[in-house]
Amino acid sequence: MSQNHWVANAIRLIEADYNRSADTHLIKLDMSVFPDIDIYLKDESTHPTGSLKHRLARSLFLYALCNGWIKQGTPVIEASSGSTAISEAYFSRLLGLPFIAVVPEGTALRKMRQIAFYGGQCHQVAASDVCQAAADMAHEMGGHFMDQFTYAERATDWRGNNNIAESIFRQMSAERFPQPSWIVMSAGTGGTSATIGRYLRYQQCWQQPSQLCVVDPENSVFFDYFSTGDKSLSIQQGSRIEGIGRPRVEPSFSAAVIDRMLQVEDSESLAAAHFLSAKLGRLVGGSTGTNFVGVLTLAEEMKQRDERGSIVTLLCDGGERYQDSYFNDEWLAQRGFNLSERVKQLEELYE
Repeated sequence: MSQNHWVANAIRLIEADYNRSADTHLIKLDMSVFPDIDIYLKDESTHPTGSLKHRLARSLFLYALCNGWIKQGTPVIEASSGSTAISEAYFSRLLGLPFIAVVPEGTALRKMRQIAFYGGQCHQVAASDVCQAAADMAHEMGGHFMDQFTYAERATDWRGNNNIAESIFRQMSAERFPQPSWIVMSAGTGGTSATIGRYLRYQQCWQQPSQLCVVDPENSVFFDYFSTGDKSLSIQQGSRIEGIGRPRVEPSFSAAVIDRMLQVEDSESLAAAHFLSAKLGRLVGGSTGTNFVGVLTLAEEMKQRDERGSIVTLLCDGGERYQDSYFNDEWLAQRGFNLSERVKQLEELYE
């Protein structure tokens, strides 16, 4: 089979996989303390690989194939804390390509097992070195460094074509407040926040514009970059909320399309993840907790201003991957997390 025929068939396989998939659910969370504010979570954990990153991986593969970067037999290498790597391993197996994930030391064991389940390999390095290590490995192997942190914001068609923003607005069309006042999103690569922010401007309703709020965990430079505009910011310690937050300003992070940013303490993120898990009857990841803290902050502000409307956020991935960490009492105690009081406060607020 010629390379052109192989690429055409690879794209066909990815499109066929997409056609077999359904859209993700939009869950309404009723909170009596906010009677005039409707809260929704778009459940991205129901993708075949269990997270929001399934969308990104599909887009990155199509982008790389159409740019001529991936050919038959090309090893695919990615820098990822887990979820993107799981999804890319899935698509690599679909196309019969070898896959290696360069992950930060301490990445959840269950995530690495899922990468292996789809035929991928894991290579652990210090959190601050993952991108350079992945680039070096791709060069040495003659492979392709997928580089989600550079290409995430350009691989997805932000004008529509079934992207996540278009899906949210379509699913909200019959709700009490169909035009969300806010969409709340945490940032890892910055690709999803860029897609949503651009879409909001492209499809903007001038009478009641929707706004994008990006929430950032501890040990991440995105919030400070948004506040200062300094692209040179960097830190050595990586985020403890896997999948979001970065020690440097990534090329895919677009501050100009963000209306507001909030910084969220890790203890708040994890308490919110525990609270939501109890209310939904299933575990959710730490980044979903970060998102929910942002939702509650905005909802309280809207209530104080006597505003009515809706807020949409994402349930980024399931919490089953974090049973050895965020939902493990020993792991939490070793890191100084005592979540019981904050979880109790959230329960009282909910009730």
